[in-house]
Amino acid sequence: MSDNPNYSPKLSNEDLIPAEKNWTWYNIFSFWMSDVHSMGGYVVAASLFSLGLASWQVLLALLIGIVIVQVAANLVAKPSQISGVPYAVISRQAFGIYGAYIPALIRGLIAVSWYGIQTWLASNALMMILLKFYPALHPLTLTEFAGLSTIGWICFGFIWAIQALVFWKGMDTIKVFIDWAGPMVYVVMLALALWLVWKAGWHHISFNLSDKHLSVNQQIMQTIVAIALVVSYFSGPLLNFGDFSRYGKDMQQVKKGNFWGLPFNFLFFAIIVVMIVSGTFSVFGKMVHDPLETVAMIDNGFVVVLGLLTVLTATIGINIVANFVSAGFDFSNLAPRFLSFRRAGMIAAIGSIFITPWNLFNSPELIHYTLDTLAAFIGPLFGILLADFYLINKQQVLVDDLFSDQPTAAYYYQKGINRKAVVSLMAAVSIGLLLVLIPSFQFLAPFNWFIGVLLGSSFYYRLSRESVASKTRNIHHQQSLNIPQNHQCMQDGFLMLNDLDLWKLETTAGLLCPPRDSQYHVLMKNKVLISIAPNQRMRTHSSLIGRMYLGIQTIQVQTNA
Repeated sequence: MSDNPNYSPKLSNEDLIPAEKNWTWYNIFSFWMSDVHSMGGYVVAASLFSLGLASWQVLLALLIGIVIVQVAANLVAKPSQISGVPYAVISRQAFGIYGAYIPALIRGLIAVSWYGIQTWLASNALMMILLKFYPALHPLTLTEFAGLSTIGWICFGFIWAIQALVFWKGMDTIKVFIDWAGPMVYVVMLALALWLVWKAGWHHISFNLSDKHLSVNQQIMQTIVAIALVVSYFSGPLLNFGDFSRYGKDMQQVKKGNFWGLPFNFLFFAIIVVMIVSGTFSVFGKMVHDPLETVAMIDNGFVVVLGLLTVLTATIGINIVANFVSAGFDFSNLAPRFLSFRRAGMIAAIGSIFITPWNLFNSPELIHYTLDTLAAFIGPLFGILLADFYLINKQQVLVDDLFSDQPTAAYYYQKGINRKAVVSLMAAVSIGLLLVLIPSFQFLAPFNWFIGVLLGSSFYYRLSRESVASKTRNIHHQQSLNIPQNHQCMQDGFLMLNDLDLWKLETTAGLLCPPRDSQYHVLMKNKVLISIAPNQRMRTHSSLIGRMYLGIQTIQVQTNA
């Protein structure tokens, strides 16, 4: 629980309040390494070959896609970095203190889905090791329940338990884990790529593996689709990147970590993936998308075990970083008094079993369908949060008000819910789901994240601006402000907003007309208190009543006659 007496216990616990900022760029870099170096990342990258693209086109799509992810990561990192709070809490700025349950629940459920998928992928590595060295277990593959074999359930349960143990140790243990998990994967993947090149001979490595013959226009279109799929894959951890950027010492450290962890790191990873997939065609006579299958085909027991254990470690790393942590913060936000970070994460882990994740990710087509559907939710959320922070609130956050359930708090809105954000989200998500479900629109489905960002941000910005403009025009009719209309106004009244933006008061509209012998005390959204009096520009003061809007800023006013 927070030591701040102004924080409502319904909105805060020790995991949600502002965190200590002690992460350097290397910690952010390691986070992205764990995110990139995973079974999911490999499978998604390799699945792009199914689009009919040549290896160099796949590589180009991967590079362009990750640069887009880097730009988006820098944008979404700042609100949490400056405030020190996770995604679930910073969402209160746009959605309201209670309305933020909606984006937190959506991201939490997505994290549960990905947690289950990554756990299943990791369990496949363990299953391959067991079957390779203990063939007597093969009969356990013949019986199944809910689409998964008996041995599959055993391996899934074991990996599930190992991840839960690491997660339960807390963020410090997770930080140490991701610092070494990512680099270890590089060593094994690079060794595998070099082995395939040595085995086949460089002159036998083919970088044109597709059996499809696409026209130039089709190649361009499929490359664009591939770029969109890369962004969609990262859209989940991208949305809640604030869960980690909150620990960054400053934004420069975060940006540096994003650069080395995304375009630089991912380019190297992409080159290795393309080399491995291309090498499997030359060595084994078929293109193998699954790294587990590639490792299992090597006729060397030690190499197989080393490779599979490395893949296993990498997948556990990303699962804890990208999914367990996210779900922990998101579900804890729903009931802070009862759900700690650990308890909420365990609820998510249990939920991941019931979604049968192996049915969501067992073919390239299903992979793309899953990504398109998730992007229909993630894109609009991303767009609304960015529009609110950068366009509406001018990159300012009132941290105390994020934890206040008082009606006068900046993020209380209408009974704790910002209806404009909710309406914008519902409209944008509905359009995205139609693109996935209606066959005639499915060619647009891979672009769901981009479409969602555009629609969510534009809907929200338009509704917010219209609301503010309406309030500003009619402000002098609001009796609660207690502003007398029959006094001589100041000829030039100025108000300092956020200590940065200087706004001129429209005195002719009756927005602020102080009588000659009284003052108006103005409380800014960032808790800067200003008193305006005749012939006096500004000085600090305290008190508040009512609410008025000037431009896009919320202002609270009290008069002392």
